[in-house]
Amino acid sequence: MGRLIHFEIHVDDMERAKKFYGEVFGWTFEDWSDYAGTPYFGAVTGNANEPGINGALMQRKGASPQPGQAMNGYACTMGVEDYDSTETRILNLGGKIALPKHALPGMAWQGYYIDTEGNILGIHQPDEHAK
Repeated sequence: MGRLIHFEIHVDDMERAKKFYGEVFGWTFEDWSDYAGTPYFGAVTGNANEPGINGALMQRKGASPQPGQAMNGYACTMGVEDYDSTETRILNLGGKIALPKHALPGMAWQGYYIDTEGNILGIHQPDEHAK
């Protein structure tokens, strides 16, 4: 046991975060606030017949992460088909580069970004020719 089955991204501005993740990755959201007792939107990240998990955006209960602060949590990495167009969407929607695109030689392109809420996220495009 111990398999990851759900994630939560803590956000300051729910509508801004829904727009960011919806437009960058195509996620859809379901309002589970009544169930959770706090602003909480389930994130549907893809088709149920594909590998992956769903999660949620939840209202942050404390201070936002500060630039340069060590990470206190997990970094989620999303698989993408086109690294460069995904990066463009991230930047156009207010995200920032945390660690630029780099090759995982013979495997993939990887990079990390700061979302509109100050959280770190990764993107990963498989490519056996990455150098």
